[in-house]
Amino acid sequence: MKNFKGNGTNVPLTAPYAVTSGGGFLVGSLFAVASAAAALGEIVAGATRGVFDLAKATGEAWTVGAKIYWDNTNKRCTTTASGNTLIGVALATAASGDTVGTVRLGIVA
Repeated sequence: MKNFKGNGTNVPLTAPYAVTSGGGFLVGSLFAVASAAAALGEIVAGATRGVFDLAKATGEAWTVGAKIYWDNTNKRCTTTASGNTLIGVALATAASGDTVGTVRLGIVA
């Protein structure tokens, strides 16, 4: 089909702040994981689908299948919905003291 543009898994995005390779970032309502480090305003390929280990808020335990949100103020994942953006689900349990959690990005039921 001539109007197909791509699968949308890795898309070029403008970094809204300095991001590290593997770091999460939010552009409007679109969450992505940076494929490389990028300075503010640079174009970076962002993965919008897949399973990633991402920075996690401490003080909360995760269960498999829990909805995961992006806390754009603190640049980390959380189970707190209020004021945050839904990005996916937890694919592994995480203890409350853990600083990293495994997240499947994408559509959530």
